[in-house]
Amino acid sequence: MEPARALAAALEPVVGQVYFSPECHANYAALGFASSPSTLNGVAMPDGVAYFTSRGSLMGQVPGEVVAAAFSVFNPSAVVPAVRHGWTLTDAATICQARDDGAIGQLRRLLGDQPAGVARARELLGLAVEPLRPEGRPLYAGVRSQPIPDTDLGAVFRYGDLLREYRGDSHTAAWISAGLDATEIGLLSELYWGLPMRSYSRTRAWTDEQFEAAHQRLRSRGLVDEIGFTDAGRELRESIEVHTDQQMAGALKALGTQLDELLDIMNPWGATVRAGFGYPASGPHDLAGQTAKR
Repeated sequence: MEPARALAAALEPVVGQVYFSPECHANYAALGFASSPSTLNGVAMPDGVAYFTSRGSLMGQVPGEVVAAAFSVFNPSAVVPAVRHGWTLTDAATICQARDDGAIGQLRRLLGDQPAGVARARELLGLAVEPLRPEGRPLYAGVRSQPIPDTDLGAVFRYGDLLREYRGDSHTAAWISAGLDATEIGLLSELYWGLPMRSYSRTRAWTDEQFEAAHQRLRSRGLVDEIGFTDAGRELRESIEVHTDQQMAGALKALGTQLDELLDIMNPWGATVRAGFGYPASGPHDLAGQTAKR
């Protein structure tokens, strides 16, 4: 797998578990948010209002319009009222701390206080983050504003969140530079992952009419036909991933030959998190990794 994608794949279950952590859901419910609305194959799904508000809190107590712009792929008509309601229940500092406590709490429950290699992983992740700059990357900048936790496991979560959001912001920069909007990148990404159009992207709250208009725009550009990619569409979508990978060059250069050591530490953690129902057994990030191997 391409090194930047291998790093992203190793980080995803260890960091992305924050959105599925029962400890996080309980912390948010204690603040007045709804509890997890359902489970999927044993994994507790996030409440939308709590998700938008907690992740948005990394940037401070910003309005929903800012959260929608930073998250980039969700329909603002869903994000804006959710965040507006969230700020009637809590403030940014409180829910941000609840997010940290819940994410680190789940890692401690599933991995233990000092999983094998955690001090070294903290060191290597810190090296990877050190050269990364914040301009044009609102979520990465938001995570940068948060303190590094004292514990090794807490620091691993924070550094990992920095890298995850840096890649996410970079991905947004790549697809908007390609002249795509949120509905269009959603449809192209589904095809890239081998999924039917309008399946996974429905979780982003767009309407059938908005998807249909996006589909027609992509057809007019010769990127898709009725059900799948054209050669030009596949090439464009892969170029977006390549441009995202290229923006991770600073982190990869800082790690150098130590990347494999970091992956050897973190990949078993990710497997343990998945086995403990802390993160879905498979998801789009895994599909993207499989695409990279083709």
